[in-house]
Amino acid sequence: MNNSKNQIDMTSGSIFPKLMKFSIPLILSSLLQLLFNAADVIVVGRFAGDNSLAAVGSTTSLINLIINLFMGLSIGTNVVAAHYLGAQKKEELHDTVQTAIILSVISGLILTLIGVFATKQILVLMKAPEPVLPLAALYLRIYFSGIISTMIFNFGSALLRAKGDTKRPLYILFFSGIINVILNLFFVIVLKLDVAGVSIATIISQTISAVCIIVILLKEKDEFHLDLKHLKINYTVLLRILKIGLPAGFQGIVFSLSNVIIQSSINSYGEIIVAGSAAAANVETFVYTAMNGFSQGTLTFVSQNRGAGNFTRIKKVTLISLLTVSAIGIVFGNAVILFSRHVLSAFTKSQAVIEQGRVRLIYVCSLYLLCGIMDTMSNAIRGMGHSVLPMIVSLTGACGVRLLWLATVWRNTRFHTIGVIYSSYPISWFITFIAHVICFLVIYNTMKKGKKLTESSGR
Repeated sequence: MNNSKNQIDMTSGSIFPKLMKFSIPLILSSLLQLLFNAADVIVVGRFAGDNSLAAVGSTTSLINLIINLFMGLSIGTNVVAAHYLGAQKKEELHDTVQTAIILSVISGLILTLIGVFATKQILVLMKAPEPVLPLAALYLRIYFSGIISTMIFNFGSALLRAKGDTKRPLYILFFSGIINVILNLFFVIVLKLDVAGVSIATIISQTISAVCIIVILLKEKDEFHLDLKHLKINYTVLLRILKIGLPAGFQGIVFSLSNVIIQSSINSYGEIIVAGSAAAANVETFVYTAMNGFSQGTLTFVSQNRGAGNFTRIKKVTLISLLTVSAIGIVFGNAVILFSRHVLSAFTKSQAVIEQGRVRLIYVCSLYLLCGIMDTMSNAIRGMGHSVLPMIVSLTGACGVRLLWLATVWRNTRFHTIGVIYSSYPISWFITFIAHVICFLVIYNTMKKGKKLTESSGR
């Protein structure tokens, strides 16, 4: 296997140092995205007014809902590329690169059509406030007109992650993010473009990211080289990507919808609790990001070792990832609770809101490791080539349990409290994790037996 400086051999050697090398840049990338997204909101809120702030801030959930399916396809790209790399199938790996880039452009075109022509109708269905509706629609139309660049960057980054290269996407994100912030300030403060300025700045920075990732792939000397002269879709590779990616994307969509329902239940408790919950949710995101970096590492490490047929190492990778994620969840989650008043004061000066935020953090972050290990097991199963099963388990165990909890336990007058709503999170995480462990062991043992039978029949 190629031992270039931008590649990690995940099929041999010590696991933990390599997992750290892979995951830390991923964590930093996610943190940078959170900070740059916050910068968008801060700039428009301070220099364009409350309606503009609401227009930008209220579109996040809708953007996530629309693009989640296609982001799942980038996960499928990562798994398939890592599998072929581990199996040393160079021709199939090369075809995966070409297919993924074409797929990213097609995905972007579809999203552009949806975003430009359907967002206003969707916003109306979501009952967006009348003063905010025109600004939100304008922001989304401009944002989605450049979404092809976002798709190219995400699919290209997924390809690089397949061989362990998480540093170069981090450098690109940092560079483009700085440009995004500078353009935000220029377009909003100097040119007075309001929400249009923020969305135009986003398009420009995303286009820079896409160009950088394409240049990297064009310059690659191995099977990850992007060959524009022979750019075509390999339909066998495409079907494999869709088989892994569509269930992952659909899972993300349903998760978004279930969170909307949970949020509506929280909304029934009034503005102080809603504000406290929103502030706490922002804090939780940083803890989740730290865990998710290693969870994503599990996906790629398992995929490479599945391709190499190294089943013993799959189990070791999964176990080390579970222990690492658990440690992060325990330390970071409880540190957030310990310093919750100080952390939440960055979002609000209201003591009542801070106290309500602490309530959510106590319920959620004290057991946040359960969320991390749930995702880790789901990615381990997906890395072994099974995407429909973790989707079904996650939707039933996480989404289904939460909605059932709200429909039964929370409806009981004795348990009709905000704490009961928050407790639905750790309960659903634990149930889903146990189900994932059972599925993992069944799949793992079946694959291992299949390998032994193949080896014995080949003798």
